[in-house]
Amino acid sequence: MSTKTILIADDSRAMRAMLTSTIESLANNYNIVEASSGFEALRLLPREKVDLILTDINMPDINGLEFISYLRNNPNYKHIPVIIISTEGGQHDIDRGKLIGANEYVIKPFDPADLQKIILKYLN
Repeated sequence: MSTKTILIADDSRAMRAMLTSTIESLANNYNIVEASSGFEALRLLPREKVDLILTDINMPDINGLEFISYLRNNPNYKHIPVIIISTEGGQHDIDRGKLIGANEYVIKPFDPADLQKIILKYLN
């Protein structure tokens, strides 16, 4: 069984570290790739076989919604599950994120155990 790769796209170094810690505390040994912007995430995709993406909405360059829109319109990436993790927690934001193609929408601050369950749901 090959190691699954998770891409974390968030402009906050502290949030990327928290997400990495949340993933690393799972029993599985996942490969974690980090991007500090949507543009950097797009540049990483051709070089990594990504199995799951965690993305913020509010990022410089290309925001999370534009990033997801690109993924869903590209045959090479449209199958990858995407979880939005954002402070934007209004129902309009959640509906918009899912309409664009996010599989899940998690509001910051989140319970790490809840996020772990969502991650396992898509990687098992």
